[in-house]
Amino acid sequence: MVMAVTKVLFNMRLKTMMVLAAVAGSIIALRLIDIQILRHNAYLQMAERNRTQILYQTAPRGRVFTADGVAVASNAPAFSLYYLGGSTDTEYLKRLSHDFAPHLHVSEDALQAKLQAGASSGKAVLLAENLSTKSTVALQELQYYYPGIYLIEETKRNYPYGIFASHLLGYLGSLDEKQWRKRDSKLGYRLSSKIGKNGIEKKFEQELKGKDGGVYLEVDYRGRVKSIIEDKKWAAGSDVYLTLDFAVQQAAEEGLKNSLTGRGAAVALDPRTGAVLALASAPAYDPNIFVPYSDEEYDPESKKINEYNLALQGIYPPASTFKVITAAAAVESEQIDLKRKINCTGKYNAGSRIFKCWGTHGPVDFWEGMAHSCDVYFYSVAAQLGAAAIERVQRMFMFGRPTGIDFPGEKAGNLYGPTRRARNKTYWFIGDTLNLSIGQGELLVTPIKLAQFAAALASRGNLYRPYYVEKIVSNQTGKTEQVGKTEILQHADLKPETYDVLFQALKYTVDNGTARRAKIKGVDVYGKTGTAQNPHGPDHGWFMAFAGYPGEKPAIAVAVFVEYGESGSAAAGPIAHDMLKAYFDNPAHHQPQKTQEEYNELLEETYGR
Repeated sequence: MVMAVTKVLFNMRLKTMMVLAAVAGSIIALRLIDIQILRHNAYLQMAERNRTQILYQTAPRGRVFTADGVAVASNAPAFSLYYLGGSTDTEYLKRLSHDFAPHLHVSEDALQAKLQAGASSGKAVLLAENLSTKSTVALQELQYYYPGIYLIEETKRNYPYGIFASHLLGYLGSLDEKQWRKRDSKLGYRLSSKIGKNGIEKKFEQELKGKDGGVYLEVDYRGRVKSIIEDKKWAAGSDVYLTLDFAVQQAAEEGLKNSLTGRGAAVALDPRTGAVLALASAPAYDPNIFVPYSDEEYDPESKKINEYNLALQGIYPPASTFKVITAAAAVESEQIDLKRKINCTGKYNAGSRIFKCWGTHGPVDFWEGMAHSCDVYFYSVAAQLGAAAIERVQRMFMFGRPTGIDFPGEKAGNLYGPTRRARNKTYWFIGDTLNLSIGQGELLVTPIKLAQFAAALASRGNLYRPYYVEKIVSNQTGKTEQVGKTEILQHADLKPETYDVLFQALKYTVDNGTARRAKIKGVDVYGKTGTAQNPHGPDHGWFMAFAGYPGEKPAIAVAVFVEYGESGSAAAGPIAHDMLKAYFDNPAHHQPQKTQEEYNELLEETYGR
């Protein structure tokens, strides 16, 4: 009896287990059918999304320093916001767009379109870049409520001094697809990369560009980060060290900006080496407008900048600054008595035409003629001397030829003289000789050419090729590449006595004449003004000078040009003075024989760096 009952219970339990097993098998089968057949594609997408996402990090560009250690192009922290893919639910994406759009300064529809694209592809999509720290405060909170949102830190280009040397530094711009295809793939350019479009940023793009890093993330099908597989660190680009003197460049920028017209150029060179101490062109622009934070607003019109570098490309008559050439030709010929006085009545009778002087100076000798820039005196000298002698000295100082600076777009100006006229089979008249003697007529120069001329006078004849980059230092290897070098292009082989006279005359012009505005206590300053006639409007103002401590070789040469400035003395003179003063106010320049360690100590004391 007991055995029969036990057998019945066992059979019942067996049947129950078989039913349960059949039900379980049916559920599994149905689930497999659902996964493998009915919703195969949906589950496949989920599985694929549970994978690695790569977010690239743009490396910091190499910095650009002045010769005295000021970073004039650096980097600032910035953030990029990504959507890692995940939910394809339309309502979810709408809520996400609604909450994030105001912080990203985009429309909800535009943001939702990006989110939808990322959700459909399962790939990380960039929602915004160049986000400031201020912008990311709210975003950091929101990302905790929305799976798949990820903030990553990068850098953006920053120009801490705005317009400082903007025509030399250049600016960045976006890389388009055509440019991207031409770029070396080893350098890691992406379509979102920023590249140099002008100036140093363009010329040294390969050196300044760093090696990008990236974060390798494991994410689930909802876009949530499960783990950081690898954090590949970036490598910063190489640093470029310029020859610019920060204070001299700043004085040039400020002077031009605050000049009568706000238009012009100023160049300073080291007459011992050819190193560029300052190179400014006005109006300048702020290169930060091309790499703004996403929450910064710039008027689109502000990007329509004037890239014309007047310092290298502006060509104008040098006016009375050229009288130094006429004076050199006169002294060199030994035909002119420097003490002989010529009576300036305000005009000179050339026979067929009366040539006017800008003033009435009365009887003047060579020294007074230079100091007061008397046109009549130089008309008389040129008529006695002849144009060929003036042209010969003009050629010795490379007028009509570029300075040779390694920068695109430099113009050569125009040589003016009877030789070229003869070559072109045209006539040369007495009026041409008179115009040539005072730097007018067809004679044209750039501001950097006049600076090269001033430096050549200061060095007693050496015409150096100007250079503006001293060295490049790798942030990855620490290796230094010396770029800048001293190179003499030509020597103006005048007699030593001729240079002696020119030095005395230019010093006398600063101490007693039209160049008085450049005078600096305790410094020997040599200078010449010029006011270029302009048939299209107000005259242009020129000032060239060089200076050094008493008993020492001149250490700086400058040329300043103010377009429509009306007067070289009044418009350009104060700028030249401020540039020279900025140079000599630096204690590091007081004793040229200082060691590098002493020089660095002085910089530390002066600038705190």
